[in-house]
Amino acid sequence: MKNIFLIGFMGCGKSTVASYMAQNYGMEVMEMDQLIVEREGMSIPEIFEKHGEEYFRTVETNLLIEIQSLENKVVSCGGGVVLREQNVAEMKKSGRIVLLTAKPETILERVKDDDNRPLLRGNKNVAFISGMMEKRRPKYEAAADVVIQTDGKSAEEICKEILK
Repeated sequence: MKNIFLIGFMGCGKSTVASYMAQNYGMEVMEMDQLIVEREGMSIPEIFEKHGEEYFRTVETNLLIEIQSLENKVVSCGGGVVLREQNVAEMKKSGRIVLLTAKPETILERVKDDDNRPLLRGNKNVAFISGMMEKRRPKYEAAADVVIQTDGKSAEEICKEILK
């Protein structure tokens, strides 16, 4: 089976859905952010602080190139992975891209206690999240093969929609 790449704004459910797919459909999860943290030996906020966002995006690109040789993976991508067109091209080479979406209010509720979101530092509010989502929306939608709204749905319901 080809790979499934889950994209979307932080807090839209990528990790939850990836984990459910692995447990119930025999796919292996690849958490891009987690892999990058392990390989770089520092947290994402530290990577951004020490090396900058451009460096981080290059590490993402290299990981996506690596994934091309793999199959049957559900890849939970970082929220900004689509900001680089090359990343979208790399994902399309080995799988389908599923965009998970949620309302800004839902996202705030899901990320409000998470301090590993460097782009939200000092900006955990609906207005900021909404603005950032709107800026990224065209890139998310252009990359997606499938779009699934996650508000009020269980991981099981979302996975069944993906597999349809």
